[in-house]
Amino acid sequence: MDFACSHVVCNWRPSGAASTGVSVIVPQHDKVIVKQQEDQPKQPPHSLPPPLPPRVKKSLLAPPRPAFLTSPTRPSHPPPVPPRVDLVKEGCALTANVNVVSLGVGKLVNVRRATETESFESLLLCGKCSAALSRLSLVQRNVWLCEFCGYENGVSNGVRRMCVSHTSGLFSDELYLPTQSEDAYQNLEDTLVVFCVDISGSMSVTTEVATVDGSETYKSRLEGIQDALKRAVSSLLEQSPNSRVALVTFNDEVVIYGDGTRTPLILRDWALVDYDHLWQQGIGYKIPHCIAETFQHLTQRIDNLSEHGATSLGPAVLASVAVASRYPGSKVILCTDGKANIGLGKIEETPFLDSSHTPHFYKQLAEQAVNSGVIISVMTFEGTDCRLADIGKLADATGGRVNMVSIGTVAAEIQLASTDNVLATQAKATLIAPSGVYFPYEDENNHKVTTDIGNVTKGLEITFQFAVKSNFMAVFLQRDLVPFQIQLSFKTRDQQRFTRVITEKRPVTTCSQLWPGSLNMAILGVHCAQLCARLTMEGHVQDAQRHLKAQHDLLSQVSKQRPIQKEETTYTNWMDTLTIICDDITTESQRLSDEAAKIIYQMKRATSVKSNNSPASDKRWKKK
Repeated sequence: MDFACSHVVCNWRPSGAASTGVSVIVPQHDKVIVKQQEDQPKQPPHSLPPPLPPRVKKSLLAPPRPAFLTSPTRPSHPPPVPPRVDLVKEGCALTANVNVVSLGVGKLVNVRRATETESFESLLLCGKCSAALSRLSLVQRNVWLCEFCGYENGVSNGVRRMCVSHTSGLFSDELYLPTQSEDAYQNLEDTLVVFCVDISGSMSVTTEVATVDGSETYKSRLEGIQDALKRAVSSLLEQSPNSRVALVTFNDEVVIYGDGTRTPLILRDWALVDYDHLWQQGIGYKIPHCIAETFQHLTQRIDNLSEHGATSLGPAVLASVAVASRYPGSKVILCTDGKANIGLGKIEETPFLDSSHTPHFYKQLAEQAVNSGVIISVMTFEGTDCRLADIGKLADATGGRVNMVSIGTVAAEIQLASTDNVLATQAKATLIAPSGVYFPYEDENNHKVTTDIGNVTKGLEITFQFAVKSNFMAVFLQRDLVPFQIQLSFKTRDQQRFTRVITEKRPVTTCSQLWPGSLNMAILGVHCAQLCARLTMEGHVQDAQRHLKAQHDLLSQVSKQRPIQKEETTYTNWMDTLTIICDDITTESQRLSDEAAKIIYQMKRATSVKSNNSPASDKRWKKK
């Protein structure tokens, strides 16, 4: 878990399976800052930082003191909710809110590595804010005074004894496992890869490619896909001979070949517009054999494919997810070169960007795939218009890949997608801070925020931005430490449900004490990419532009304090790319091109540069 903050400085990196960098930063009034500067020992001239620029007071991260700790003379009613913007008035030297929490979810769900984690069977939650009792909680006379909201909760003698000896600590990592699971145990190798392949007429388009001997030849898109599928199947045979592989194709009908050993199931006409019928047909089509037994049958089916007809993309993906849903942790890999034009999910021309105009079908299917623990990866061919902004939502919601390929790169991309492993399913994260903290750009404008993660793959990171309500600034300045808590619930691949609770107390500082050069720009860069991509895809382009400008200004401040590191240059390139995309949307079109949509979806799942899953900066994306 990674925390980074900016106006109540809190760089948090818990020592558990996740790395966290959090700094809670609280902006102060000028006279307070001056007083602090006078109390500090003078530094030699060469160590003094450059003069601070005009201070813009932001809604920074300072957790307000709960009502039960405030002076009795203060009014008891809560302060008004501040405007949901980052910069509200002058008073802070930083140009961007650096109060950011980053969660390394891919690490946190790895319970086998949680060697220093305490294990329990049941959670005790606060009756008001649902924070979990931890070893850092204060319990007196069988009453737990919630450190996040001040609510008094009764506890048993056993719980009281557990907490009394640990309240002086700063970090707690606890794992909760129910005595019984509601689902049957699943063999970890019992998964399925479904290749969902477009064989419509447009797949006959050819491209000039180089052969092994250096000569030139022409190859169709379908031929490129056939070669790529055979390579992927051969790789799976070598690396995971016990896994299952299935094939589904679509043009003006959907054909479920399965593992190639059975008679294909053909779905056409009215079946292409009947959601329940397609789902039931997919679930009922069993894949009993592993790739070690079906390799020859499957490769023969791939060789015999030919292109013709329309594009019933929606029904084909639905049937593929239904086939895969029998085995949680399975994958569907969609390869197409055109818009869905018949059956469920047919895409109409529209000038709008926001997601409310996406066919409901794709939202419903994405939700069903998440509930079934199925990942959907989407690959389209370069130079085509597949409305990637719409069908890419299937991958975005389920944790899959979104990419554009050529005949030369499709094999490598399919192989990468087929080896993505689901570490956990049905994951949900809740971040709880003290009363007075809120989360900009989230629907819940209070001190708790919950995100449905769904499927978890290796390297997954999610970020949150938090801030302190203006009326609570003075309260937080009186505190040395403030608590934060992460509650992460998930199912492992063997269908065991866990809840991991990490609680940590973080120091409070002021923006006047923060040296911009000390900020964790990896956390801030990933957060900026994820947030601005999300805002853009939701149609809030101006909000994304404001955040990008603030982040550019922050990087400029940092560059005046210390040299910019190599990986930080990558984050700058991400922001430059997103800025160009946002400018193009507001000046030229209200609909994302496939190329822009690909970048946006990749940025929504950005990870730190050192991770293998971090998105590459696309140097081809330049403003015309």
